Amino acid sequence: MAKAAPCRFWALLTKSANGHRAFLMLLGLIGAALFLGDAMITPALSVMSAVEGLKLVAPSMHGAVLPISVVILIALFAIQSKGTGLVARFFGPITALWFVVMGAAGVVHIFDDVRILAAFNPWYALQFMLNEGFVGIVVLGAVFLTVTGAEALYADLGHFGRRPIQWAWFTLVFPALTLNYLGQGALVLQHPEAMSDPFFLMFPKWALLPIVILATAATIIASQAVITGAFSLVRQAIHLGYLPRMQILFTSETNTGQIFLPAVNTLLLVGVIALVLGFESSDALATAYGISVTGAMVVTTLMAFEFVRLKWNWPQTLAIATLAPLLAIEVVFLGANLLKVHDGGWVPVMMATIFTVLMWTWRRGAAILFDKTRRIDVPLKTFIPMIEKKSDHAPVSVPGVAIFLTGDPETAPAALLHNIKHNHVLHEKNVVLTITTVNKPRVSIEERFRVEKLSERFTLIELRFGFMQSHNVSQALAYLRKNGFKFDIMSTSFYLGRRKLVPDAQSGMPIWQDRLFIGLANAATDPSDYFHLPANRVVELGSHVII
Repeated sequence: MAKAAPCRFWALLTKSANGHRAFLMLLGLIGAALFLGDAMITPALSVMSAVEGLKLVAPSMHGAVLPISVVILIALFAIQSKGTGLVARFFGPITALWFVVMGAAGVVHIFDDVRILAAFNPWYALQFMLNEGFVGIVVLGAVFLTVTGAEALYADLGHFGRRPIQWAWFTLVFPALTLNYLGQGALVLQHPEAMSDPFFLMFPKWALLPIVILATAATIIASQAVITGAFSLVRQAIHLGYLPRMQILFTSETNTGQIFLPAVNTLLLVGVIALVLGFESSDALATAYGISVTGAMVVTTLMAFEFVRLKWNWPQTLAIATLAPLLAIEVVFLGANLLKVHDGGWVPVMMATIFTVLMWTWRRGAAILFDKTRRIDVPLKTFIPMIEKKSDHAPVSVPGVAIFLTGDPETAPAALLHNIKHNHVLHEKNVVLTITTVNKPRVSIEERFRVEKLSERFTLIELRFGFMQSHNVSQALAYLRKNGFKFDIMSTSFYLGRRKLVPDAQSGMPIWQDRLFIGLANAATDPSDYFHLPANRVVELGSHVII
C-alpha cells in the first residue's frame, strides 16, 4: 500500500479505537518515522542514480557524479520555500515525457527476445523461489527497487486526490513502467553484458546525455513528492500532538496543501547530503532503501485492517480475506530487505528509531505535563463566580477584551490566574479560547466554532480545525466577529501562558527523556506565530513547572 498512508490512517484511527489505541499509536509512530527516513533516502538515491548515467556518456566524469548530485539536491531544497507549484509547473510536462520515453524504449527492446513475455506467468517466480531458497529471498530484496519506483506516485496522495492519481497511474505510469522493465529484461536476455546498467544501455549513445538530463529532472519530481509528503505528515503530527509546534508557511493562495516547514526542510537537506556523502553511490544506498519502504507498507496494511473494520464496518473475515494476501507479500519483502541491515540497512532502522523516540517522548511528556498542571488548576465554573463576587479584594475592572488561550477548557487558564495575581485586574469581557484538532482532514467554517456564554463577563469559545488545516486564530475570530461575536481587535489582548520546564527524575520519564522533552519544548515555534495572533496584541505570563 502507499507509503504515505500511515499518517492518514494514524490520524483517523487513534482517536476512535479505544481498545487498540496504544497499539495503533505505536504503529502510527513507526510508520510516520519510517516515512520520514524514506524522505531522506529517496532524494539521495533518485538523484544519484540519474546522475550516474554520466559515466556512460563520458567515463572521465566518474568523479563528478557526487558533487553534481550534491549541487542538484541543495538547489532542490533551496526552492522548497517557493512552493511545490513552481516545481510542478516546470517539471510536470517533463515527467510525462519521461514516462513516454521509458515506455517507448521498452517497446523497442521487447523484440530483442520475446521470451520475456513469459514473465507474466507467476509460476516462474514461484518456481524460482522454491528452487533457489535463501538465494531467492536475497534476490527479492535486490529487486524491490522496482516496486518502490512503481508506488512512489502515491507518496503525495493528499495533495492531488485519488482520481487524478488513478488516471495517471493506469493510463501512463503503470504501462510505461511495465513496458520498460520488460524491455530491460529482453535486452539482458539477448545481451548479458548489458546487465551492468540495463536501463541506460537501452538507449543509443547519441541519446545518453539527453536521457540523463531527462532522468535527473524526473527524479527531482520523485524527490519532490516525498519532501512535500514529509511536510504534510509533520504538520498532521503537530496538530495531533505528536510533535512540538513548528513554523508552517503557506506557499499557495489557492491550495492549502502546499506548505513549507523550514525546520523540516533543513533537517531533510542535512540528512540527504549526509547519505550522499556517506554512501557515495546509488548501488550502496539502495541497500538502505528497501527497509523503510517495506516497513511503512506493512504498517499501512495493519492500520488499514483496523480502518476498514472501524470506519467502513467491514466484517472481520472480509477484512482478513482482503488484506492478508497483501500483508503476506509485504512481510516477505520486508524479511528480504532486513537481510541487508548489516550492509547499510541499519540507516533507515536508526532513523526510524530516532524519529519514533522523538514523537513518543513529546506525546508522553505532554501528557505528564498536562496531568501535573491539572492537579493545581482551578475549575473554571468554580473560579468565575468566585472572581466576580463583590469584595474589597476583587480585581480592578478595566475596559477591553482579554482572550486567554488554553488547552483545557474545564479549568481557569494559567495566564488568567497570573494576570489577576500579579496585575490585580480583570477585563470587562474575558474569552477562554481553546483550539481543538479533530480526527478528520478539514472542518467547514460552519462547524468551526462553539460559543458558550459562561457569565456576563466570561465566554468560552472552542475553535475546531481538521488535522490538515492551519490553526489561524485571527482569521477564525474575524469570521466569528462577522457572525455576531462583537469585539474590537485594537482593544483586545491575547494572553498566553509560558512555562519554564525543570527536569525531575521522579516525573515518570527517565532524566534523559525529560531533557529531550524540554529541548523539544524550547525549540517549539512561538504560539503567537503558530496561531497567527496579532503580534502587537499578545501578552505572555510565565511560570515554572517541574516535570
